[in-house]
Amino acid sequence: MIHLEKGGRINLAKNHPGLTKIKVGLSWDANAYGSGPDFDIDASVFVLGQGKLLSDEHFVFYNNLQTPDGSVSHSGDNRTGQAEGDDESITIDLAALPPQADELSFVVTIHDAADRRQNFGQVRNSAIRLYDLEQGAVIGQYKLEQEFSTETALQFGSVRKNDVGEWSFVAVGAGYRRGLIDFVRAYGGNV
Repeated sequence: MIHLEKGGRINLAKNHPGLTKIKVGLSWDANAYGSGPDFDIDASVFVLGQGKLLSDEHFVFYNNLQTPDGSVSHSGDNRTGQAEGDDESITIDLAALPPQADELSFVVTIHDAADRRQNFGQVRNSAIRLYDLEQGAVIGQYKLEQEFSTETALQFGSVRKNDVGEWSFVAVGAGYRRGLIDFVRAYGGNV
């Protein structure tokens, strides 16, 4: 397993030839801060072509659990983050993606963050793991440090296709003070 730093990447074609089915698992724990509301952190993936959503149905999240062709699917909403291991996961069949897809952007947001006065500074043990779905082995992991004190959304990572059709996993680690709807708009989705 490769431990990634922010900006690090794994070329899947070179490091894992023939790999087509992957899983991206996300995990987190809320800090123990009194009796406030539970943290409901939501994982989403945007299937993009040239930086824009292929269609609104290619935005996969708790209310749309898979793409129309089934190439990307979401495990469902974990509203507490209290499970062991991955709290939410997304499975991807790279070979079944539409040919115009060149990036899958993985975003996590805190549901109702403004109303609940919550941010990622109150979250610990945040990690994204990339699995070889057929082998069940962890390929790489990226753990977020405590650098996000006021952000309510993170682009954790992405899977990108290069000019010769090879897929790579990239540890992005970019924080934002916005909600899920803002990402949908930024990626050209209809809301």
